[in-house]
Amino acid sequence: MKRIALGLLALTGPSLNAQDAGAALEKQVADIAAGSHVTIVHFWAPWCPNCKAEMAPDGWAKFIAANPSVKFVFLNVWHKGQDPLPKLTAAGLGAQPNFTLLTHPNPSRKEADRLNTFLGLQVTWLPTTWVFREGRMRFALNYGEVHFDMLQTLVNDARDKGKWDHD
Repeated sequence: MKRIALGLLALTGPSLNAQDAGAALEKQVADIAAGSHVTIVHFWAPWCPNCKAEMAPDGWAKFIAANPSVKFVFLNVWHKGQDPLPKLTAAGLGAQPNFTLLTHPNPSRKEADRLNTFLGLQVTWLPTTWVFREGRMRFALNYGEVHFDMLQTLVNDARDKGKWDHD
C-alpha cells in the first residue's frame, strides 16, 4: 500500500520546494498546538551546546515522562544537515507517544538565509521553547537552556483555564 501511495504522490505534481515545505511544517505544528491541551514547541539543533546540555538524564526525557498529557514538538532548525536522531536516542527521546520530531527543510545557520520566524513569531536563538494552549502562545523562553522546574510552572499555568479567562 505504501508503494501505491508513494507512486501517486510522484504522479500528482512536483515536490515541494523549501518554502512550501516550510509552510507545510508551520501548518503541521499549528495543527498539533490547536487543541485544548498544552503543547511545547522546542527549537533546537544537534550541534548546539545549550541544546546538548538539556539532554542530560534529568532533562527532557524526565520532563516529558512527567507530563504525558502535554504534546511535545522538537523542531530541528539551523541543523546544517545533521541527523537529530542519534542525539535524541542517546537522551532517551523519540519513543514517547506525546513526542514529535520535525526537521525544518532549510538547514542553514547563516543569519542571512536561516529560519528567522515561525508561525509569525521570531526565532533568534537556540534553544527556544514555546508553550501553547488552544493554538495560542502562552509563554516563550527565547534565549537558552530551559530550567525544567520553571517550565513545569509554565505548563501548569497554561493548563489553568482560569488564568486565561480574558481570552
